[in-house]
Amino acid sequence: MKPYFIHLLILSLSLVSKSLPGQTYDISDYGAIGDGITLNTVAIQTAINECTRNGGGKVLLKGGGTYMTGTIYLKDNVTLHVANGTVLLGSPNYDDYSTDTYKNMYKNEPHMNRCLIFAKDAKSIAIEGYGKIDGNGYRKNFSEGRPMLIRFLNCEDIHLNDITLLNPAAWTSAWLYCNNISVSGITIISRVNNNGDGLDFDGCTNVRVTNSNFDNSDDSICLQASRPDKPCKNITVSNCHFSTKWGGMRIGLLSRGNIESVTVTNCTFKDIDDSGLKIQQNEGGEMKNMVFSNLVMENVPRPIFMTFTQQRASVETPEGELEPLQSMHNFIFSNIVVDNSKLDKNSAFFLTGFPGHYIEDVTIRDVQFTVSGGGTKKDAKKTDLNEYTQEVLNGWWPEFSLVGTLPASGIYARHVDGLTLDNISIKTVTKDARKPVVLDDVLRATIDNIKVNGSPITF
Repeated sequence: MKPYFIHLLILSLSLVSKSLPGQTYDISDYGAIGDGITLNTVAIQTAINECTRNGGGKVLLKGGGTYMTGTIYLKDNVTLHVANGTVLLGSPNYDDYSTDTYKNMYKNEPHMNRCLIFAKDAKSIAIEGYGKIDGNGYRKNFSEGRPMLIRFLNCEDIHLNDITLLNPAAWTSAWLYCNNISVSGITIISRVNNNGDGLDFDGCTNVRVTNSNFDNSDDSICLQASRPDKPCKNITVSNCHFSTKWGGMRIGLLSRGNIESVTVTNCTFKDIDDSGLKIQQNEGGEMKNMVFSNLVMENVPRPIFMTFTQQRASVETPEGELEPLQSMHNFIFSNIVVDNSKLDKNSAFFLTGFPGHYIEDVTIRDVQFTVSGGGTKKDAKKTDLNEYTQEVLNGWWPEFSLVGTLPASGIYARHVDGLTLDNISIKTVTKDARKPVVLDDVLRATIDNIKVNGSPITF
C-alpha cells in the first residue's frame, strides 16, 4: 500500500476512535489553557459533553498546568482525571458559579448553595488522579457567598480516588441521595474558610471510604438524612486519619430519615477541637446498628459524644416546627486507645439522652483512656448539668459547651437504657477529685473490670 493511503487510513482510524466509548478527551484539545488565569469553563464542559455523548471515557487535565474554571457539570460515564502535578482551580469570582446546582440542606445556610463540580441524576461517574482540585476559597475571595467544591444529587456508581481536594470556600463535598459510592486514597485539606466539612453523605446508601486523610475546619465525615424517605445506610469507613477543628465523624443533626448500618474501623484521630465520634439524633428518624472499633485518638476532648434531643436542622422543616423523636439504639465501641494527657479537665466520654427518650443498648469495651485530671471537689458535686431543652439550645445545636465541665473524669452517661462498660482503664496524669464514671438515670447497666490508675473500682 502506498504511503499516502496508509496516512489516510491512520487518520480515518484516529477520527473513528474519537467517537468510541472509553476514549480520552484532553481539555487542551478544546482550547483549555493551564496558566492559572484563563477561565476554562467552556473548554472543560465541552470535553465532558462530547465524552458522555460518545458513550463515556476520560476527560483529561494534564501537563502540570493550573486550569481555572467556574461551575462544571459531570455527566454519565465520564471520569474526570486530574493528572499528577496538575491543578483544577476554582475561580475566585462568585459570579462564575451557576445557580442551578441544587441547595444546601441545612437551615440558615443558602450562602453555600453554589458549587464548583455538580452532577445530577448521573450514573457511573468518577473523579481521579494524583493532581489537585483547589477551590481557591480564601476569605478574600468568598466572604459571603461561599460555593462548595463538589455536590452530587441522585447519582449512582461514583468513584473518588487518589485526588487531593484543597481550599473549598465551604464544604468540600455534599452527596445527596446517591447510591454505590467508593472513596479511596484521597486527601482533603480545608482550612482557609469556615464550614470546611470533608465528605457529607446525606441519604446515601452503600458507601465505602478507605485509606484517606482529612484535615478540616469543620466535621471531616458527616452521615445525615435530610429526607424521611432517603435513609443513610450501609456505610463503611476504614484506614483513615482525621484532624479537624470540630468533629472527626459527625453522625446526625440532619436526621429526618433513618441512619443505620455503619461501621468505622482502623482509624486514627489527632488534634481535634471538639469530638472524635459525634453522634446526634434529633429530627424524627431512627438511628441504629453501628460498630466502631480499633481506633486511636490523641488530643480529642470527647472521644465519644452522643446526644438524643429535639432540634430543627433541615431547611425542609418549617421554621418553628420540630420533628417527633423516634429511637437511637444498638451501638458498640471497642478497642479504643485515647491519650488526652495534654488537654484540660474537660475530656470525657459523654452520652446523654433526653428525659423520657433514652439512648438504648450501648456497649463500650476494651478502652485505654489517659486524661490530664485536675477536676475539683466542686466539679465532683456538680448536679445542675443542662439538659438539651429548647430553652438551652435556643435554636442551635446540642454542643458540649452548653453543658460544661462534667462531674466525671472519664465517662458520663445520662438517660441511657442498656449500658455495658467492660475492661476500661482510666489514667489521670494529675489528681482528680471526680469519680471516673458517673451514671445519671441509666437503666440496665452492666459494669465490669473498670480500673483507675491501675486499681479496680466497684459500683
